[in-house]
Amino acid sequence: MKGHHSRVFGFFKLATICCMTFTANHTLAANPSPISKNLAVPSIVQNYLSQERKAAGLVTHSVQVGNVNWSYSEGGQRSKPTILLIHGLGGTRDNWNRVAHYLTPNYHVIIPDLPANGDTHVPVDFDVSVPNVTEQLRQFVLKIDIEDKLNVAGHSLGGSIATVYASQYPFDTQSLFLLNSAGIYKQANTSYTRDPYKLKNLIVSKPGDLDDVMHKLMQNPPNVPTQLKEAQENILIARAPFTSKMIDQVVTLNRIYTPETFARLTRTVEAPTLILWGKQDKIFNVEVAGELKSLLKRAETPVILNNVGHMPILEAEQQVADHYLPFLAKSQKFKNPLVDKLIQLN
Repeated sequence: MKGHHSRVFGFFKLATICCMTFTANHTLAANPSPISKNLAVPSIVQNYLSQERKAAGLVTHSVQVGNVNWSYSEGGQRSKPTILLIHGLGGTRDNWNRVAHYLTPNYHVIIPDLPANGDTHVPVDFDVSVPNVTEQLRQFVLKIDIEDKLNVAGHSLGGSIATVYASQYPFDTQSLFLLNSAGIYKQANTSYTRDPYKLKNLIVSKPGDLDDVMHKLMQNPPNVPTQLKEAQENILIARAPFTSKMIDQVVTLNRIYTPETFARLTRTVEAPTLILWGKQDKIFNVEVAGELKSLLKRAETPVILNNVGHMPILEAEQQVADHYLPFLAKSQKFKNPLVDKLIQLN
C-alpha cells in the first residue's frame, strides 16, 4: 500500500509540475481547447487533485469580476488572517495544495487560478501582462472582500505579481512571501535570465521532452509509471502553442523592466518579507535571493533550501511551511508603518 501511495503521489507531482511550468491551460473563453476530451488521464488527474484539495481543507468557488470568470480554492476560517497564494507561469491553484495543507488549520487561505490559467476564463484578447494581471487580481481581492491586512505569497512569476501587488497596495499588505521569485536581477546568470526566449526550451513539444524538462526544473524529479508519463506528455505536446504565448509575455516583462527599474519598484514595498529559494534553481540562480533582500526594506535573511530546484512548493512543501508559519505568526503582530504615519498626520 505504501508503494502504491508513493506512485500516486509521484504522478500527482508530475501532473502539477506540468500544469505549473510547461502549460498554459486552455481557458480563453473564445478559444476552445483542441485537446481531445477522450483522453483518460486528465480526468484521473482531476479526480486526484480534488482529493488533494479536500485533504488540504480546500473547496472550489468561482466569481465573475468584470470580464474575468475567476476559479479559486478557499480553505480555513474566514475569521482568521487571510493568505493569498499566487502560482507561477502557466500554473494553477493546485500547485499550492500540499503547502495549503499546513496553512488552513490556522489561516484563511485563498488560491486563485490566474487569468488564462487553470479554470479561470478570460476573453481571447485578454492582456496577460504582469501589470494587468496584478490589477485584475486586485479587483478579485476586492470582490471577495479579503483586501484588509492581506498576507501575499507568490512563486516564480507569481512572485513578481506579489511584489507589484505589495508595492501598489502597501496599506493593505500585511506580509509578503517570495519563493524563487521572478525578477530582473543584476546577479542573474542562467541562460534563461540572459535570454528569456530560452524558456521555450522548457516547452514539451515532442516525445521525450518531458524527462529533460523535469530535470531542468527540479533537483530530484519523481519516478512516474511510463504509461502515465507518456499520456501526460501527449497532453503537454498538444498545449505547446499556448505555452509559447505565455512565455512571450515573460519576454515582454523583460522589455518593460531593467534591473534599475525593477529595483525601484521593489524598494517601494513596505511589508515585512520572507524570501525562500531552492539552492539548485536552474531558472533563477540562488545568488539573486541576496540581491532581492538588499532591495526590500523589511526582508529577513533568505531561506535557502539545499537539494531543491525551482519548485520548492512541490519539491519541499513541508520545509516551505516550516519556514513560512513562524514568519506568518510573527508578521501578524507587526504594525504597518504607513498606517502609523497616517495616524500621526491626522
